[in-house]
Amino acid sequence: MPKKRTQAARRHVPLPSPARTTRTTHIDEKLAGLFEDVVKRNPGEVEFHQAVREVLESLGPVLVKHPEFGTQKIIERICEPERQIIFRVPWQDDQGQVQVNRGFRVEVNSALGPYKGGLRFHPSVYLGIVKFLGFEQLFKNALTGMPIGGGKGGSDFDPKGKSTSEIMRFCQSFMTELYRHLGEYTDVPAGDIGVGTREIGYLFGQYKRITNRYESGVLTGKGLDWGGAQARKEATGYGAVFFLNEMLGVRDDSVDGKTCVVSGSGNVAIYAIEKLQQLGGKVVACSDSAGFIHDPKGLDLALIKQLKEVERRRIADYITARPRARYVPNGNLWDVPCQLALPCATQNELNGKDAVQLVKNGCIAIAEGANMPTTPEGVRVFAEAGVAFGPGKAANAGGVATSALEMQQNASRDVWDFAFTEKRLAVIIKGIHQRCYETAEEYGAPGNYVKGANIASFIKVAHAMVALGVV
Repeated sequence: MPKKRTQAARRHVPLPSPARTTRTTHIDEKLAGLFEDVVKRNPGEVEFHQAVREVLESLGPVLVKHPEFGTQKIIERICEPERQIIFRVPWQDDQGQVQVNRGFRVEVNSALGPYKGGLRFHPSVYLGIVKFLGFEQLFKNALTGMPIGGGKGGSDFDPKGKSTSEIMRFCQSFMTELYRHLGEYTDVPAGDIGVGTREIGYLFGQYKRITNRYESGVLTGKGLDWGGAQARKEATGYGAVFFLNEMLGVRDDSVDGKTCVVSGSGNVAIYAIEKLQQLGGKVVACSDSAGFIHDPKGLDLALIKQLKEVERRRIADYITARPRARYVPNGNLWDVPCQLALPCATQNELNGKDAVQLVKNGCIAIAEGANMPTTPEGVRVFAEAGVAFGPGKAANAGGVATSALEMQQNASRDVWDFAFTEKRLAVIIKGIHQRCYETAEEYGAPGNYVKGANIASFIKVAHAMVALGVV
């Protein structure tokens, strides 16, 4: 019998507390007190605690090699965002009723460049979620090698069930407050869950109206007709698969011929499926918040695109057109046997038990297409089993990397074609993999991409912070 636990339900399961996490992971004693201070200063923000702890677990050897990072209080400064903005978002629904939501923008660190990171519209959004996402974003952006800092934002507004007019009015109200904090050299948001090209259009339109400036580079993820970049929609999913293939490559293997599962059926998942299929993988399952579909002969990607991108229907409708497949409501996707797995839905969707099942079923590599989708227990299981594991800050950096390429095109009033942009993306991901792989080797953890990603990105940010002084 499938587990009675939906993807949606996972989003609201309490995250591992610091006390629980210490049973399976270890922080250097020099950093343990610092982590305790972070928890005390940010009570109740469990996602942020989890993200901070995951990075701190890697940094003990770094402080030995770079004691100046300790004396300069680099970690303490990184863990305290440069700016946290919370604001009211009033808007009027189609019945004329006034609604009130809460908006956020957390500008974590600008040592490497303007703050860069998406906006998420989802009822689960609160300050802790935004801080966790911004903290991860800082290190992800550093790994790309692009001149961008880290930030994140969003609102507890739920776009599901809202009319186009309601979404437009909400976006306009949201930007009316946020615009004063943005700029192509200050803070450049993009999309995330609940924020696509439509929402970016409404946000940009209001920004242009208020400022009287056509400042294309102030938002990324724009439509192709008005400043957007080719391959941006595909970039996060493609990038995760590029990273996965790089991990397999150092093991003299590849995606070709492998059975794959991908969680989610949104933008990231769809284009991860597309690139896996292009590289010869057979994707047999994907999901949404209500359940998953399993098609042993391989998913029909064109049908999934029609259902999700055109008709905005549930993944359950797949089996109407493809009766050979099965739909499992409230099922656990990770029970489906596979060799490669890509969690592309949301944070903490893949736990320790799921990881054990994947290893038991023969999974050899994981690439995170979402932000922190694997719990600490799951990461530990994969490490102990020798499974190649690409953490989100490395494996899903393709989206923000292509956003930075969009900023380049906007700044130069240029437009690149799809093939050129995809080639640039592939080179960036290859560089990210190389930095993570070599850093893990240098710090005595060969093959550990979690440590490699954390250390390489932290050192890059830390060097910039030292160079800029105490600011």
